Amino acid sequence: MKIEKKILHSLEELRDCVNDIHVHKMKIVLCQGHFNVIHPGHIRFLEFSKKQGDFFIVVVQGQKKIDPAMRDKFFKVNERARGVASLEYVDKVFIFEDGSFEELLKIVKPSAYVMGEEFSLKINIIDDQIKLVESFGGKVIFSSGDVRYESTEFLDKTYLEIAEQRKKLFYAALSKQNISIKKLFAYSGAFHNVHILVIGDTIVDQYIACDALGMSSEAPVLVVRELETKEFVGGAAIVARHVRSLGAKCTFISLIGNDQPGEMITHELANEHIEAHLMRDNGRPTTFKIRYMVGTQKVLRVSRLQDKHLDKKMEEDVIKKLYETIESIDAIIVSDFSYGLITPRIVNVISEIANQYNVKLFGDVQSSSQIGNISRLINYYCLTPTEKEARITLEDKYSGLEMIGTNLIKLTRAHGILLKIGAEGFVSFENTKAEVFIKTQHFPALNPTPVDVVGAGDSLLTGLAVSSCSGATLMEASAIGAIVASIAVSKIGNIPVSISELQNYLRSLQDREHD
Repeated sequence: MKIEKKILHSLEELRDCVNDIHVHKMKIVLCQGHFNVIHPGHIRFLEFSKKQGDFFIVVVQGQKKIDPAMRDKFFKVNERARGVASLEYVDKVFIFEDGSFEELLKIVKPSAYVMGEEFSLKINIIDDQIKLVESFGGKVIFSSGDVRYESTEFLDKTYLEIAEQRKKLFYAALSKQNISIKKLFAYSGAFHNVHILVIGDTIVDQYIACDALGMSSEAPVLVVRELETKEFVGGAAIVARHVRSLGAKCTFISLIGNDQPGEMITHELANEHIEAHLMRDNGRPTTFKIRYMVGTQKVLRVSRLQDKHLDKKMEEDVIKKLYETIESIDAIIVSDFSYGLITPRIVNVISEIANQYNVKLFGDVQSSSQIGNISRLINYYCLTPTEKEARITLEDKYSGLEMIGTNLIKLTRAHGILLKIGAEGFVSFENTKAEVFIKTQHFPALNPTPVDVVGAGDSLLTGLAVSSCSGATLMEASAIGAIVASIAVSKIGNIPVSISELQNYLRSLQDREHD
């Protein structure tokens, strides 16, 4: 069915549609919202809603239903309705401009009325609607859809179809936010004027390529044979390396052990012309992670580390170095892997000097195999947590992505949040300073066949920070970050993305845009 034919504009059209459905004894599912920019959170909600009955009607709030002070923040209702109607599992979309919602419910008489999980805490506001639906024999369901951290799209699409779909989504995101590829290219040409300070935990990532020999006859254990070993400088150091490789100047503050991996890091960073201030701690080894791989598949990871806070002397040395370097800095990236370098006092000092010298702050707190909390970074320009990290911080397992992003912005007082959602990419949330409006945009993961996703978030954070310091808005910087990440995951190991790789990718997008 053509998109236009799925959209209903008047109560009369809605009544005729519903009468026909009732004749066929089909169960109607109803939900409603603004749907300003469709993102994976909406998709989860709508997919869940569709499963509650036979015929799915989505009500899109018209311009008249939006607070007059907020109307200029929303796309026109016809555009929003078309976005919802383009989803194959949505049967009809009703543009709701006039009348009361209770009147609409009396016409539809839904078997299921689905509302976001957040409304379960606002029963008093919607009590009349709940009673009305129940009077028809219907039920009100509160859910934001299934929370999932992996994509299932490979079950019914080929790699080529997914790649094409993601490119279309990316172009649609650029169009929604009025972002031109020509302008993105111009920002990349200004990266060499930027100076960024990176501070965080350094890690050496060792990759061991193996042959799979099979299962042991003694126990259910996989047996492999080592073929080749290679080390990469990672953790916060790969952020610094990305900054430098993208053409910006980089100063790096970190911690290493008095050992061979520490020597390797020192040598590597010097070769890449990164101004590195590496504190040596005789009481701990350089954090070292070993990944055993068969082909491109990781079969085991082993970590050698100590995650204890710095002693007072080393903490003072880090703070002293921060004060010595801050005057020439455009931004600070805090890349905290929660291994002890970023102490509470250092967090406070970073905030104080950034405010004093008007320096932008970007941050990420890793919480995979270790414990971290993104909410310790307050008043940053942008933070880049995963969905799981954000939910842990907010202690919120069930709310939709929009509520998660909005609440995290409120908690951290950040200008922006890039909420990473794995294979689906990320959603950018921007604080517009309007009390009830957070600007959102989904950016898909552009590479559907990543070779190695280790460091994907680090490359995204770097692309975001460098382009923001070159004049890009948060949404423009998000687009550049998405491209940098797609290039990074096409390589095994932590290999920095170069400015030429980024610009070549932008040229390819520009060529396609003109086709």
